[in-house]
Amino acid sequence: VQLQASGGGSVQAGGSLRLSCVVPARTLSGFGLGWFRQAPGKEREFVAALKWSGGATIYAESVKGRFTISRDNSKSTVYLQMNNLEPEDTAVYYCAAKPRIITSSLGIASFYDYWGQGTLVTVSS
Repeated sequence: VQLQASGGGSVQAGGSLRLSCVVPARTLSGFGLGWFRQAPGKEREFVAALKWSGGATIYAESVKGRFTISRDNSKSTVYLQMNNLEPEDTAVYYCAAKPRIITSSLGIASFYDYWGQGTLVTVSS
């Protein structure tokens, strides 16, 4: 499964971006889809994730109320809508996928099997 992430760019603080990740799997039933990010000099961190079946979502505290993860079944795509961006959100964003993930593992990077190539988000103050 080769994930294709897109939508990164440069915005000013307070702006918005929407990231997309196409997941070309035959079926996404039971999959967990997540977004992680890595800022320069920092470790990769969890941002948001959802279970494809049922749509349960979880978020990192730092993005709650600003970011929204969603999916489009017809396009096998997961989105990350990012509003009210802050300079601290600057990072390379990665989408990840895991077949048959349990909800309690959605926020753990090591549980994911497939990763996209990353898309850069730069937020200026």
